[in-house]
Amino acid sequence: MSGMNLVKKVILCEVGPRDGLQNEKALISAEDKAKLINGVVDAGYPVVEVGSFVHPKAVPQMATTDDVFRMLEFKEGVEYRALIANLKGVERAAACGCRKVKLNVSASKAHNLANLNRTPAETVAGFAACVDAAKAADIAISGSISMAFGSPWDKEIPIADVKEIVEAYLAVGVHEISLSDASGQAYPTQVFDMCTEMKRAYPEVTWWLHFHNTRGLGIANIMAGMSAGFDRYDTSFAGVGGCPFVPGAAGNVASEDVVHMLDEMGVETGVDLDKLMAVGRDVVQILGHATDSYLLRAGKAKDLILDLPVRQKNK
Repeated sequence: MSGMNLVKKVILCEVGPRDGLQNEKALISAEDKAKLINGVVDAGYPVVEVGSFVHPKAVPQMATTDDVFRMLEFKEGVEYRALIANLKGVERAAACGCRKVKLNVSASKAHNLANLNRTPAETVAGFAACVDAAKAADIAISGSISMAFGSPWDKEIPIADVKEIVEAYLAVGVHEISLSDASGQAYPTQVFDMCTEMKRAYPEVTWWLHFHNTRGLGIANIMAGMSAGFDRYDTSFAGVGGCPFVPGAAGNVASEDVVHMLDEMGVETGVDLDKLMAVGRDVVQILGHATDSYLLRAGKAKDLILDLPVRQKNK
């Protein structure tokens, strides 16, 4: 490891099955989703976001999440989680064997007030019933704060606003929190500053970071988070995804691109890059279109060995 002050080991969550596939126009079968999830688990991913328990009319791609859970080959020690919006999500999770759910709120006060007529912190306070129901069903629960680094409605979000949401999560009993850049507006110095402050202010929180690569800064932002001591990151196979509310949004930073970078730097992930790239190629085949993955386009740096032409000696 060089003199850069980075974490030595990183825990990755594969969010492609949820955050990636929910933005695809064509419906992906439950069988294909289960195959891809089993593939990333076999490659060594310790956490996978399988889907979301939301109304099928709102997100048609996620209508089969219950079926996918029932098809999975659950591997010991792997966390299979799903996003929920309300109490119904906890009930669906319990019924199909999902043991971890995640709540979400937007950090944008303007967006929350316009849509829900309440602030983000008030929204989180309303999650208390979901947290209680999850705990009663022996289901672990975490929370995420989308657009923590900026939103199309407010530009940059004041760190005090993000802290208010963190404290609301802690008040309802959620101690695992993801800071998400759904709008793709985060930049490295901002990420470093926010992560440093969050780690200082809330040492009891287990933190995740979730970066979209909309403006090509996903990996740079991961490096900034690692410099601040954060060691848990979401990635998306083949770089699939987007955000329905954000014009031109790209997917989450590509899983294989992140693992390749960490491998090159000697940071431990426990993920087999060749197996992961094979899953990425399967994703592209299933979707039937190219995706935003550097590795699938260019291959691993270590494989770049070209034969030099041999000069004939003059006789």
